[in-house]
Formats: sequence, structure tokens, C-alpha cells
Amino acid sequence: MHIRGVVWTLGILVVLFALGMLFPAIISVYYSSGHAEEFVLAGLMTGMLGVLMVAWAGKSPKQLSHKDGFLVVALAWVVLSMLGSIPFLTTGICDSLVDALFESTSGLTTTGATILVGLDDMPHSILFWRSMQEWLGGMGIILLAVAVMPLLGVGGMQLFRAETPGPVKDKLTARVTETAKVLWFIYVGMTVVTMVGLWFAGMGLFDALNHAMTTVAIGGFSTHDASIGYYDSVWIRGLIVVFMLLAGINFTLHFVALRKGFSISTYLRDDEFVTYVKWILTLVLLVSFLTVLSGQSTWDEAIFNTVSIATTTGFAVSDYNMWPPGTSMLFLLAMFVGACAGSTGGGLKVVRVLLLFRQGMREIRRLIHPQGIIHVKIGEQRVVSSVVQALWGFFVLYMVCFAVIATLVAMAGVDITTSISAAAACLTNTGPGFGAVGPASNYASLPDMAKAVLMFGMVLGRLEIFTFFVLMVPEFWRK
Repeated sequence: MHIRGVVWTLGILVVLFALGMLFPAIISVYYSSGHAEEFVLAGLMTGMLGVLMVAWAGKSPKQLSHKDGFLVVALAWVVLSMLGSIPFLTTGICDSLVDALFESTSGLTTTGATILVGLDDMPHSILFWRSMQEWLGGMGIILLAVAVMPLLGVGGMQLFRAETPGPVKDKLTARVTETAKVLWFIYVGMTVVTMVGLWFAGMGLFDALNHAMTTVAIGGFSTHDASIGYYDSVWIRGLIVVFMLLAGINFTLHFVALRKGFSISTYLRDDEFVTYVKWILTLVLLVSFLTVLSGQSTWDEAIFNTVSIATTTGFAVSDYNMWPPGTSMLFLLAMFVGACAGSTGGGLKVVRVLLLFRQGMREIRRLIHPQGIIHVKIGEQRVVSSVVQALWGFFVLYMVCFAVIATLVAMAGVDITTSISAAAACLTNTGPGFGAVGPASNYASLPDMAKAVLMFGMVLGRLEIFTFFVLMVPEFWRK
């Protein structure tokens, strides 16, 4: 392991993050909303730390091992979340360090769980910083760094492997830096299109920019306490539904489709995409049956809230906490399934759930045909048994983590409904849950101990479990 190389790489990430803090300062000056000095100071402090880390590490590492990659990624989310909390403290928006850390961690991991109230009257700089953190975390600030690493003399393959969420398609281009650039090009392009669409649909430009960033990042932070329910516009809700669905699709699939001239057949041939669409349509129909037909919601409310939860975005247009208990169970299940692998969404990922289901069906067929040779496939590709075994290991570890987090939150004095839903919402990076953390409330009332546990769950979910736990194995640190 190359400790100096790890520190050098982290230092570069910290410097880039510090530059990001200057944008809220510019927003503050433009809107005369205050706190520009606090963001400049936070940026300078963060930038100095990054420069000191780079100076201590010395020369840029020529190569990073896979161990270095895992360590950089795990530390990056923790360190950047801590640094991102500085503006929340220095501006006085958060009263305690725990609350500031919670808001920052929730943003960077694209969870969207908040402890803030009074968003409608909050300074523009703070609102923009929250949205920007989600936007940076959405695709992974690591990928942004990988795109510029060649200019600094560092290769990024190990970082890319450790950061890219879930099982994804093969590399889009021969070099990982080019891959990162392509993915960010699509990500930025989708954000711009979303912003322009929301602007034309009737949102103010500032709100359109913020909601575009948090929609494409599948983060769910809003500039209003009522979230998207603030806007009584079918066009705005419809546009956000479309882009939540698009952001929940594997970004490499978007690239392949665009390269073939917006080929719809590219999507239709992808097993995960087809399952993703069928799953969300099924959820929408079931939720609509339970709520619309009983007069407890309208069609647009049922569709919006369902898509928001199914993609782990976390926006809301109404208080689904008041809907029938059956919808709560469906939403809890949707949180765990999550979006597609290679997207900005959270959860187990659709392709993993699909593979686990097909493995289960395979075992049933083997009971009927003991001597038969039955393969698990995704599309026309046969999945090797080692991958399926790894998926079962991932699933078991994921559910154990959920159970432990929910138990610890309950032990902190939180009721069982809130504990279970908060653990699920944070581990799957969804945000709002049920009970005391439903869409009409937030996480402010939870004890500090519960917030700390849930912060760990957010990072764990963002790191996809294995990236974190591999650091806990003693063999990882041995030469």
C-alpha cells in the first residue's frame, strides 16, 4: 500500500472540493443573500488542508494498487463529508456539529435526509451548497478527479473500479479517464436539459438549477419545505418524473444508446432496463389501486411519489405517510430494490435483485431436474457461479447491516416504525422514510446517537457495503 499516494490523491480531491465551495459564495453575492465570507473562508481552509496533504505526500504516485483505490474511495466520502459540514456550522444554519455532519453526509451521499426546516426562507448560498453536494456526490467526485488525473500524472483505473456503483457494463472507452469524461459529459448534459425544461415549465431559474442538480443526482434535496409539492404544476412534476427515471438507468447504457443515434432498441435489449421499467410500472399500478381508487390521492401524486421512492430520489408531492399501510410496505420494498446499477441511485440495484431471483428459480428447476445443467443468464450472457455467490454474500451482508442499523437507532430511543424506515431510507440512500421521518417531517427530532448511526448507514450504502468492509479485514493491511 502506498500511503503517500493515498494522501496525495485525497489532497487533490480536497482541493477540488474547496474550489466547489466558491460557487455558493458567488451565488450569495449575486442574490445578496449573505454568507459569502463564510463560504470563501471554508473554501480557503479546505484548500489549505488539501495543499498541505499534497505537499506532505510529495510526488504524485505513478500507480495506485487496488488496495489504494479502496482506501481512497472510503476515506474520500468520510473526509469530504466532514469538510462539507463547515459552511453549515460557520453560517449558523446548524446548531451542532452532529447536525452539520448529518446534513453534509446526507448531501454528498445523495441520501436527501435533512434536519433543516424553513428552507423557503433560507439563504440562496446554503440551498445551492446542499444541491451542489448532491450533484457532486451523484456521479461520484472520484470520477471527476479521475478525469483530470492524467494532467496531474496519476492513473485512475483503481479508483474507477472502487467507485463505480454496482455491477456495470464494460468500460466505454479504452482508457478510464476517457470513460470518466464521457460519463460526466452525459451527467452534465442531462442536468442542463433538466434545468432548462423546469425553467420553461414555470420554475424560477434558481429553483430550476437546484432541482435539476438534485434530480439527476437522485438526491431529493429541495429549496422548499414542501418539496415538489410546493409547485402545483403537472408539467413540473411530469418533467421531474421523466428525469428521475432517466437518472435511474445505467449511464453506460445511455452512452451506448446515444452513440447509436438515440437507439431505443439498445434499451429494450437490456435485461436490467426492461426489469426496471416493469418493476416501476407494477409499483405505480399497485399504489394507484390502493390510493387513487380510494380517493386518498390523485394519479399524479401516486405516480410521482412512487417513482421518487423507486429511484431512491426522495422528492415528495404529498404526505404518503397518511396513505394505507400497504403502500408503506411497497415503498419499503422499492427502497431496497433501488435503481439500476451504474446509475446515481441507491438500493441493492435492479440487476442484483434480478440475478438473485433467477438464481432462486434456477434452484427450483434443479429440484425438478437434478441432473440438468441450468445456467443463470442476463440477456444472452451466462453469469458465472462465482458472481452469483458474491451476490448472495452481498445481499446477506446488506440485510445484516440494515438490521444492525435499525436496532441501534431503536436503542437510541426511537420508535420501531421510525427506526426501521430510517435505517432503510439511509442505507438505500433514499432520504425520507415513515413515522417521525416521513415526507412531511425530517430527521431533526432524532437523538444525536441515532443521527450518527444513520450517517454511517448513508456512507455504507454509498460505498456499496463491500468497499467499506474490505477495509475491516486484517488481510487487507498485510503486505
